[in-house]
Amino acid sequence: MKLNDIKDNEGARHRRMRVGRGIGSGKGKTSGRGQKGQTSRSGVSINGFEGGQMPLHMRIPKRGFNNIFAKDHAEVNLGMIQKFIDAKKIDIKAVVDHAALKAAGLARGGKDGVRLLAKGQLTAKVNFSVAGASKAAIEAVEKAGGKVEVLTKASASEKAAAKKSSAKNAAKEAAAKK
Repeated sequence: MKLNDIKDNEGARHRRMRVGRGIGSGKGKTSGRGQKGQTSRSGVSINGFEGGQMPLHMRIPKRGFNNIFAKDHAEVNLGMIQKFIDAKKIDIKAVVDHAALKAAGLARGGKDGVRLLAKGQLTAKVNFSVAGASKAAIEAVEKAGGKVEVLTKASASEKAAAKKSSAKNAAKEAAAKK
């Protein structure tokens, strides 16, 4: 084989059809779109339409469930935290929280905070302040000499009750001043 023998396989390169370039081209006048109607014009929006028959994406049964109230936690394993501590990317003297893990590049996402998981070994004495942690992770951190503070967010009903009680207290104070 020589350099001048090299060429693409038959049909590998196909010139695109130029439409609307005269009767002789084979795709002139209506450019292969037929006559009139929705599909002859631009902006056609009938993907999945099957002529009134129930479309495939509606015929097939659906599976599963997507909980819109689920918490979004960034899951971080203790083994990875130990690796980052060994690489001096995490300062163990300070309390390790979501911001520290995010700055180190360990916690991606997690708009509701970080959840510690017990995969791997932790040997350093570290204090954590996180949104959640597994029992095994808490035990592993305490075994290494550290602490885990699990932050609790108030639920909507607790927030409403607190708001109501603060409004009552404000009313009582206003009445007492009069």
